[in-house]
Parts: sequence; structure tokens; C-alpha cells
Amino acid sequence: MLTRRRFTIGAAALAGSLGLGSRFGASAASDALTTLSDGHLEMPTDFVLRGISAEVLQEIGVDRGALGTTLASPCILTLHRSGDRLVLFDAGAGTNFMPSAGKLPESLDAAGIDPAAVTDVIFTHAHPDHIWGVLDDFDEVPFANAAFHVCQTEWDYWRSDAALSEMPEDRQVFVIGARSRFDAIEERSTLFKPGTEVISGIEAVAAFGHTPGHCAFVLHGADAPVMVVGDAIINDPISFARPDLAWAADQDPETAARTRTALLDRLASEKLRFVGFHLPNGGLGRVETAGAGFRFVPESA
Repeated sequence: MLTRRRFTIGAAALAGSLGLGSRFGASAASDALTTLSDGHLEMPTDFVLRGISAEVLQEIGVDRGALGTTLASPCILTLHRSGDRLVLFDAGAGTNFMPSAGKLPESLDAAGIDPAAVTDVIFTHAHPDHIWGVLDDFDEVPFANAAFHVCQTEWDYWRSDAALSEMPEDRQVFVIGARSRFDAIEERSTLFKPGTEVISGIEAVAAFGHTPGHCAFVLHGADAPVMVVGDAIINDPISFARPDLAWAADQDPETAARTRTALLDRLASEKLRFVGFHLPNGGLGRVETAGAGFRFVPESA
């Protein structure tokens, strides 16, 4: 389903062009953005918080004992209409990764959006919950008319010998899955480098660490820029209060921590709206400074 947190840039023509009724307002405009739910991930709490002490959590105000054995992490995809382009950031998990995820087809259907209407799919990175959705149960690509856009560094990494040899055994399926999806979309894929426009008005920003070629994106050309941060910021409130902490989900935790700190500083200083893939309340919001760290301020409904 569409998440309750959504916003439009300008007035929102996404409604008229996609048959969404008055949900986005009746006025015409060239730019609109919303978020879609792909369900959620369920992960062992001990894995998610590995290496983060109870003392640190207590300082942040997180009661480790109240968290239970499993954490649910929302999966939020961004859909952006710009002129005649309908751009989806990431493709969700599909049906073969985790039963609680892979709900994007239902969300698109609830919004009245045919996957064939998507003109571009831009990937933040190639982890399963972001790219496995480019294949359906019949190994067909549901975005029949889309061009795909992948960072050159990310593309090269997942196809390298090192990706498989260096990956822990329990994550080698990530490599196999990424390669099969890249194979399926290769003829329709364009590779980009950070610091360039992926398509007009969408700038790629290096956000390495979570994966070797992870990117964020700044959407220009509307009333105010918006940043799509993917998994560079993955937990509220811990990542905000202590962006320097290492996370087990990051392939290069030290680089990821530097990236996270720099992004949060930019988001706070420039007062940018942003979307986080695994953040609560629909993933949309702003960042404010809070003491030596930051805090997430979700968009109002």
C-alpha cells in the first residue's frame, strides 16, 4: 500500500497522469514524489546491533531489553514523476528473499500504477531488498519499458571475483542474486559515476560503505531539492544520534560511518528533505542537529 507519509513537489500531476485521483491534488505540475511500501525485513536483533554496547544504547535512550529478539525494518521505495519520466528508486525484494518483503507489486496496484509505466529504475545498490524485485516469479522483468541505471562501481563489484570470495558464506547468495538480476537487465542498463546526472535533474552522490558503489541521489528542479539516501542511514534513532557507530549490515563499516556522518551533516545544514529506505513513518523527513549528533524529523501526514 502507499505509505501515509507522502509529499508533492509543486502541486502534483502524478495524480492525473497515473489515474491517482485527487490523492495528490488536482492542479497540474511537472514534479511529484511519493513513497511506496515493499513490506519490511525481519532480522535478529543481535545481528542488527552487533558491536553496539548496552551502555551506548542507554546513552541514546534505547532500552535493549525491550527490543525483543527480532527487529522489523520497513522497506520504503521512492517514486518520482518529473515531466514525462516516472522514476522508481530501487525495485524492492521480490518474492524470493523474505516473506515479509516483496510487496511493491501490491503497492503499485493500490496506487493504480502499471509497472510498465515506469520509465527508469535507478538503484542505490544491489542488496537483495533493493534489486531482487527486477525479476518476478516467472523470471520476467515486470518493468517492461524501463531503462535501468546502476553505479559503475557497484556493477563492477558484484560481478567481480572478489565479491564472491570475500563475502561471508551466509551472504554469497547476495552475489549470485545480484549477478542474475544484472544479467536480466544488462541490455537495458546504463552505468553512471557519482557526481553526474543519471537523468536530467537527478544527481548521483557517492555514498560508499554500505556497499562499494552505494549511491544517494539529489532530485533537483523542483521547489526544493530532495535526497534519496538508500541504506546510507538505516536506523532511527541510533544512526542519527551516533552516526560514527559501525553497523553489521555495512560491508565497509568505517567508510559507511564517514559517509553517514557527512550525509547527515549536509542534510541538516542544507535543511534538505530526504527519503531513507529503512526509516519509519514512510521514510520521509528532515534532519536536525541534536547535541553532538542528529535526530530524524518525519514529514507530517
